[in-house]
Amino acid sequence: ARDFHIVVDDVSITDLTFSQVYASAVEAKQIAHQEAQRAQFLVERAKQERQQKIVMADGEAQAAKLIGDALQSNPGYLKLRKIKAAANIARTISQSANRAFLNSNTLLLNLADPQFDASVEKVIKKR
Repeated sequence: ARDFHIVVDDVSITDLTFSQVYASAVEAKQIAHQEAQRAQFLVERAKQERQQKIVMADGEAQAAKLIGDALQSNPGYLKLRKIKAAANIARTISQSANRAFLNSNTLLLNLADPQFDASVEKVIKKR
């Protein structure tokens, strides 16, 4: 263009097509990138699930330790747990469409059982 004293300031390409091979290569690159992102997401999700399981296990271990400590320091805690369990069982059965007839031993309501009281007293004497 300089030989003819023409100054080109701007050029606009209006019809440009790439070869099929180039378009396929670009598409394959995008697919590979998406698959890599998906694999990275799966790894992150697995790490988070692992961490969640660790936290849950720690919480369960702490709860078990606290329950053990509560049982040692206060034997009446076991009686309270039995009452709560019996209430949950009774609530579940009462909301059921089926009819069930259970005795008090089945519902864990045998709280006045002398054997239970004797075991509680045995724990108290050990302290």
